[in-house]
Amino acid sequence: MSYKNAAELLPPHLLEEVQKHIDGGLIYIPKASSRVSWGQLTGSKEAIEKRNKDIIKLFQKGISISKLSEEYYLSQETVRKIVYGKKLL
Repeated sequence: MSYKNAAELLPPHLLEEVQKHIDGGLIYIPKASSRVSWGQLTGSKEAIEKRNKDIIKLFQKGISISKLSEEYYLSQETVRKIVYGKKLL
């Protein structure tokens, strides 16, 4: 991210309004485009949701938490949170 001088970018009347709220400080202006939630562009969120559903199904079939932990390379505490419905994301 690069910094721009507001005096070079904004019309004088708008600059004056901004200066009323923050005079001489730094301000971040987010993009106007709509934002997507975490993992939406890469498919990570869907992959984790599928993995969690698979873990829950296997747990319901009797697979132990320690075995699921080994199979999915997760801590036992994380597997417990998945199978007992605690929010992870």
